[in-house]
Amino acid sequence: MTVVTVEMWENYTIDQKRQLAKDITNAFVKLGLSPENVNIIMRENPKSCWAVSGKLCSDFRIPEGA
Repeated sequence: MTVVTVEMWENYTIDQKRQLAKDITNAFVKLGLSPENVNIIMRENPKSCWAVSGKLCSDFRIPEGA
């Protein structure tokens, strides 16, 4: 069994999450795994709980989709 954990900012739509799950699963299927053996955990974090270079991501503008 494979477990993939994705840490991402919040506010992705349910359709975007569905597509992400499908794409990640397909990547592992190409490596020879069965889709039933691919587990994905998506953890959504607010930008105020994520920092880059010592600065909270909520404190500066980050392009959509980044």
